[in-house]
Amino acid sequence: MKIEATTAKAYQLVHDGILALARAERQGIRIDTEYCEQKIQHLTRKIQYLEKKLEDTKFYRHWQHIYGRKTNIHSNHQLSRILYKDMKIEPLKMTGKGVQGATDEAALEQINIPELKTILEIRKLAKIKDTYLGAFLREASDGYIHPFFNLHTVKTHRSSSSCPNFQNVPKRDKEALKICRRALFPRPGHMLVEADFSSIEVMLSCCYSKDPTMINYVKNKKSDMHLDMAKQIFIFDKLDKNVPAHAILRQAAKNAFVFPQFYGDYYGNNVKGLADWVKLPQSRWKSGMGVELPDGRYISDHLSTQGIRSFDKFTEHLKGVENDFWNNRFKVYNAWRKAWVAEYRKKGYLKMLTGFICSGIMGKNEIMNYPIQGTAFHCLLKTFILLDEAMRKEQWDTKLIGQIHDSIIMDVNPNEFEHVQLTAHKIVKEELPALWNWINVPLNIEIDVYGVDQSWVKPITS
Repeated sequence: MKIEATTAKAYQLVHDGILALARAERQGIRIDTEYCEQKIQHLTRKIQYLEKKLEDTKFYRHWQHIYGRKTNIHSNHQLSRILYKDMKIEPLKMTGKGVQGATDEAALEQINIPELKTILEIRKLAKIKDTYLGAFLREASDGYIHPFFNLHTVKTHRSSSSCPNFQNVPKRDKEALKICRRALFPRPGHMLVEADFSSIEVMLSCCYSKDPTMINYVKNKKSDMHLDMAKQIFIFDKLDKNVPAHAILRQAAKNAFVFPQFYGDYYGNNVKGLADWVKLPQSRWKSGMGVELPDGRYISDHLSTQGIRSFDKFTEHLKGVENDFWNNRFKVYNAWRKAWVAEYRKKGYLKMLTGFICSGIMGKNEIMNYPIQGTAFHCLLKTFILLDEAMRKEQWDTKLIGQIHDSIIMDVNPNEFEHVQLTAHKIVKEELPALWNWINVPLNIEIDVYGVDQSWVKPITS
């Protein structure tokens, strides 16, 4: 039976989801409280050492000369004044309101002042200590935390988490990941398993736009959208992602152009990210600049042979790439974007494929992205619900314990693992498409398995 996109069906999904997530909340996640306490003490000492190290520098003494007893190394306002007003450093970017130079991690990393690295390290360690480990201890009960998973707080119809925010556990920073996840364990004799939806938002963009080029990229395993774009952006006939330098170009195209473009960004911003990825300045280029290529040349030398000898020329080139991206390569997707925006402007709301309504004041990027993000989560939520049903019906010892972004986290009895894995794959690959006939590309999940009685740091299989 097909599920029609009705408000009643949308309500039922939320209703069933709340109950399934409530059972996961009740189960909870085992935490090593002794480790958290010891690690907090260790981090406190390390932060104090770094603060003393910073206070012994000329940079800090200049700061103290300006602010006296009000000196606060955690104040972004003070730091912005020191860097951009007193030291006359040209801001690489401004704050959201454009009133002062930015002092976030991305901005400070690009300024070659050693003391800023110390400040960033202090910030990171303080956040690990207070926001993560401290929250684990505050919320722990009998050796378990029971984070809430909310379905009513996010405009995109995705979920959120609180008390503590389980979805905010670090993943990208390797040190932060290791410290925080080391505190989380399965029940004795069990193992943690993470089922991650692969490129789910890309898949859902195919469902909405029905763009044949994107569908072909998704279905054809030999194709590589990001490598194709890297070839066009950096003007190569051939690239091999197994070659380290070429892999950097591919990652640059993926993270600084393709993804931002689909989320509504434009070439004028993308070019800055691309230049950062390949280590080129936002000025005129010289020979020997940027990423070194396999033939011994540098990316600046290669682009120079193509008539691109400066950041401005690269910007002009990228403008043409963007035009081709939307008007030739993904013209059907572009037509859908325009039609979607026009529909919102006419009706004041948008109806998602799952029956949910996106309404209220939305900008162009929100109009194009909210439905895709929300529907992607609904695929995960329905999978969570069906897994929960199977778990209760078949009386598994395995338990669902949480959900992070595009992943489902389970506390698995090793003897049940194969069956749990097969059930999850069957739901995603067979049952979801059978329920929702608008799914026009294959969905998939990747399973990460952590060792029996081991923390959530390093998977043993992936």
